[in-house]
Amino acid sequence: MLITVAIVEDLEEIREGLKSYIDPDPEFAIACTCGTAGEALIALPANQPDIVIMDINLPDMNGIDCISAVKDDCPHTQFMMFTVYENDDKVFQALQAGASGYLLKNATPAHIVEALKELYHGGSPMSPNIARKLVNIFRQEKKTITTSSLLGRRENDVLQLLAQGLLYKEIAARLSITVGTVRQHIHSIYEKLHVQNRTEALNKVFKK
Repeated sequence: MLITVAIVEDLEEIREGLKSYIDPDPEFAIACTCGTAGEALIALPANQPDIVIMDINLPDMNGIDCISAVKDDCPHTQFMMFTVYENDDKVFQALQAGASGYLLKNATPAHIVEALKELYHGGSPMSPNIARKLVNIFRQEKKTITTSSLLGRRENDVLQLLAQGLLYKEIAARLSITVGTVRQHIHSIYEKLHVQNRTEALNKVFKK
């Protein structure tokens, strides 16, 4: 089954660039593209894509508000922020609105495609510097990362690399295991910690 992707981005050259990265991959199909939030509010419920790549800086409504407005009408859709913004407020507003991933526009085409696959399979991909920002914010709030006694040694290894913002295939390479094994470990981590994604898992193991 193809992974359907919608692109919400006001700049045509970026929309077309994303299409050129994604469309050739046999695992994907482009469901629709939108240049404004207004278009997205109509097109996304009509198409019910698996994933939406969402820009923040749209001309009529910012992408974070667009997610909030459309999410209930697209209950099975995952949202990936794709933006130049990396300040703390934007990151947390996007995650609170329902985004499951957050990539910066300087991400490579290969990284974007891998992140979309990871998102579809239950991950929460982020650009490495965004993941580091989350870690630093937790530390600024006088929290320190701990090894969870609920997790096995290898699961804790995987969790530490997730905290660094690594993609599944990068974790696999770092630990000399397969991507499938990484997915198994992450599924086990989420089950043991009773969480749904990377952000919730990091919150769970950052203790005061």
